[in-house]
Amino acid sequence: MTYTPRSDFLHVMQSRGFLADCTDMQSLDETLLVPGQAAYIGFDATAKSLHVGSLIQIMMLRWFQKTGHKPITLMGGGTTKVGDPSFRADERPLLDGAAIEANIAGIKKVFSAYLDYDGGAQMLNNAEWLDGLNYLDFLRDIGRHFSINRMLSFESVKSRLDREQSLSFLEFNYMILQAYDFMELHRRYGCILQMGGSDQWGNIVNGIDLTRRVIEGEVYGLTSPLLTTSDGKKMGKSQSGAVWLNPEMLSPYEFWQFWRNTTDADVGRFLKLYTELPLDECERLGALEGSEINEAKARLASEVTTLLHGADAAAAAADTSREVFEKGGVGDDLPTLTLSAADIGDDGVSIVQLIVKSGLAGSGKEAKRLISEGGARMNDEPLTNAGMMVDATALASPIKLSAGKKRHALVQLG
Repeated sequence: MTYTPRSDFLHVMQSRGFLADCTDMQSLDETLLVPGQAAYIGFDATAKSLHVGSLIQIMMLRWFQKTGHKPITLMGGGTTKVGDPSFRADERPLLDGAAIEANIAGIKKVFSAYLDYDGGAQMLNNAEWLDGLNYLDFLRDIGRHFSINRMLSFESVKSRLDREQSLSFLEFNYMILQAYDFMELHRRYGCILQMGGSDQWGNIVNGIDLTRRVIEGEVYGLTSPLLTTSDGKKMGKSQSGAVWLNPEMLSPYEFWQFWRNTTDADVGRFLKLYTELPLDECERLGALEGSEINEAKARLASEVTTLLHGADAAAAAADTSREVFEKGGVGDDLPTLTLSAADIGDDGVSIVQLIVKSGLAGSGKEAKRLISEGGARMNDEPLTNAGMMVDATALASPIKLSAGKKRHALVQLG
């Protein structure tokens, strides 16, 4: 029999599809009936932006605050120096302190769009307690609570060893440090819940056990499903690479277009997870068929883009999409490649280079294949000659390049 939660937060998690596992659903539910509880999710600073794959966790924190509690975004200033080995095939490249700080500064920009840091949310950095650890004291006081046998049994580690892929001692320590994070957050800030993707289950359970053993704290864990699209692709990836959340790395238009290109079968599920529309409206839109489902996709794209980039950016992206797709125009908000006279030279620049530089292909080989297969267009006319050169005269007005039906970019002279 499915447990029916009484707390607003767990009701949202269950009804909207966020909930995969919970360590003690009933006890957590009772605890969350008291407003002002603290929960955290950790984010390692491995890049200057998070991508769409992290958005489900960000939405969980947002709902936690909207239902009367205090979310903590824990930046991994300390743990990024180690690297999470969970379900990875190889070791992450090690970053120095300056690179980690730069990445944290970039990631911080995203959270303020979803969380109110003046209204109870907190942003913390685990370097606060990890950087000053004494190794011998840590081994004696914390390490003795961890069983190597048990750590080796976690699927995130076991899958790596079963494939005979090296797991460094540095990486193996990651789960101990993450467990220590949970204990410190409970001790310092009264945090009672750690959330994360289902790949973090073992790390979360370790933190719960450590907190109970060392300081006898009652804490909980909750995980969300690891999402793939209905066609089996990993959430957060597109044809042109990662779908970044920072506008400096992916324009609001490209972000909007990613959601507009959602497959029909995913629309209802994504509306529940990534927007705040009422459930009955999500279900109504997700059940549309034929040409009407495109209206639901546009609604999904606009709602998600509004949350991250604001209503004006979402409206501009929607206008550009209508201009490009419905009217065959150029649109003001397309990704734009600006060239100087030096970039063009006396002989012009090859169309293959333009397709690559504008982000429509990952390499010259891919661009040539796109042309040969009839998938490339310039100003809506098919491109057939991969050796074509584009000179300054052709760029007197911006030109529109297209890859397939859904990806476009402008090229102009600066």
